[in-house]
Amino acid sequence: MTRPFASTAARDAFAAFPQPARDTLMSLRAMIYEIGKTLPVGRIEESTKWGQPSYATPDTNLATPIRLGLSKAGDPAIFTHCQTTVMNDFRALAPPDMAFDGNRAVHLPTDSALNLDELAPLIRAALTYRL
Repeated sequence: MTRPFASTAARDAFAAFPQPARDTLMSLRAMIYEIGKTLPVGRIEESTKWGQPSYATPDTNLATPIRLGLSKAGDPAIFTHCQTTVMNDFRALAPPDMAFDGNRAVHLPTDSALNLDELAPLIRAALTYRL
């Protein structure tokens, strides 16, 4: 079952993503909520920042925001705040073939098999950044 969108802006942001990027990003959205339920971070809030779906923990303020969107090349991507250590710390654990955009994003292929579970440590680290 797909979780209802928190706002029409979030719904419209996902609707604007082309296929198959939308499916990948929707799977990541579900992962963020699933992982969030296992952590002591409180409620996950979905909003939009810069036209992209964004996820934060407003009740505890423990997360650094996670955004979902498209890279400049049009690939689906997961973004974290570039002034945190989240992406660089994750890079040390990530598979060698994972494509990074500096310290702000992981680009996700749509033309090959993607193991989204490999992104779970990144999501966990972002949601608990200030813990």
